Order: sequence, then C-alpha cells, then structure tokens
Amino acid sequence: MPRLAAFSIALCALAVVAAAVSFARGNLLGILWLMVAGLSSNMAWYYLRRTKAERAAAHAEPSGDA
Repeated sequence: MPRLAAFSIALCALAVVAAAVSFARGNLLGILWLMVAGLSSNMAWYYLRRTKAERAAAHAEPSGDA
C-alpha cells in the first residue's frame, strides 16, 4: 500500500472519530470533521487506484525481447 494512501486512511479514521466526539459534545464543528473525512477518503481512493494502474501498466509493457 502506498504511503500516502495509508496516511489518508489513518486521517479519515481519525476525522470520523473526531466528528463523533464533536457531535457527542453538542459541537457543530463535527460537520467540518466530516468534510475532512470525505476529502481524505477520496485521497486514499485516488492513491490506491493510481498505484494499481501503474502496476498494471508496468506488467502490460512489452519487454522488448523479440
């Protein structure tokens, strides 16, 4: 797993926890934490897909041994 994807997943989990704590305390700042969670989950998805595409492209390249 790419490092940036792992960091994004960790940030997403922490933001969800922060949002839950925020809402439990009656603070509407949890809305902001939910936005951070959404952004970080999209970043994780992007980095995972990019790595998968790069690996597929590397396996599909001809080796040049003809």
